Amino acid sequence: MIILSAESSCDDTSVAVTEDGRTVLSNITSSQTDIHALYGGVVPELASRSHIQAIMPRADLAVAEAGVTKADVDAVAVTFAPGLIGAVLVAVNFAKAAAAALKVPLIPVHHIRGHIAANYIAHPSLCPPFVCLVASGGSSMIVDVRGYTDMRVLGSTRDDAAGECFDKAARVLGIGYPGGAQIDALARSGDPTRYKLPRSKVAGNPYDISFSGLKTAVVNLAHNAAQKGEQLDLNDLAASLCAAVSDTLVSRAMDAALELGYGKLAFAGGVAANSVIRSRLSEESGKNGIELFLSPLELCGDNAAMIGCQGYYEYLAGVTADSSLNAYATMSPDSRYLHY
Repeated sequence: MIILSAESSCDDTSVAVTEDGRTVLSNITSSQTDIHALYGGVVPELASRSHIQAIMPRADLAVAEAGVTKADVDAVAVTFAPGLIGAVLVAVNFAKAAAAALKVPLIPVHHIRGHIAANYIAHPSLCPPFVCLVASGGSSMIVDVRGYTDMRVLGSTRDDAAGECFDKAARVLGIGYPGGAQIDALARSGDPTRYKLPRSKVAGNPYDISFSGLKTAVVNLAHNAAQKGEQLDLNDLAASLCAAVSDTLVSRAMDAALELGYGKLAFAGGVAANSVIRSRLSEESGKNGIELFLSPLELCGDNAAMIGCQGYYEYLAGVTADSSLNAYATMSPDSRYLHY
């Protein structure tokens, strides 16, 4: 089954062609980093305008690179939630028009389910059930992946996500945008014990996460140092921040994997590119006899290939939409709350 897929939930415009859920024939992604770097974060209106300009050329490139024709496309898949609402609408409207023009089914895909599916592309042996740690700019959660389309959120952030914490810390420290990549690079030569940063515990659910206190701690460190005319060691602070985020995420993911007993743990999302967290997960998985599946770096960020992959399994489960499909800024990937 050949699926044309589109993704525009934040600041990456991506169109891909995939086959039978696991084979990527093309994956064309354009970044808006240069546009948003001036502002230290994503400007939603600018993101939406850039998606409008980029999506059709990317679609033409994706089809050409895949070596298929439009007549070969069996379905169109698209991210419809969650994300910046104006940005998400661009791909949704493109997909609705493409599906209508090609007279093929339209498949709505939840963005987080797409991130989880990135691991299917990289690891042909991976199949549910397994636990997946998902960490990105807007989401941090632990998901019980019972089936390709049957998922339960075990715990999620109560406030800021890991990616937001990295980006906001980077902004106040003047490190640059995107913050996660810059902090990761600095952390590799830093001392993770230099600065004492908090690790959250959330009452009521051992798997829930909070990063607002950690973000505030870094902001306060920066402001206090500036007021006193002191210089922070950015390498050590970056390493300390990565260690705090890693401790928070890895401990919960490992506890969930051990409790459910699947013996398999996956890591997905933009923050899955963080070298400190990847290393710690590998170490802890080895100690506990858990098979670890890591998204390759090129599939950690937002991309349409992962949407096409999950779209294939959604289609097999009978999930399709018509021209009334809308975009949503927020929505849980949990099967109990998902609606199209």
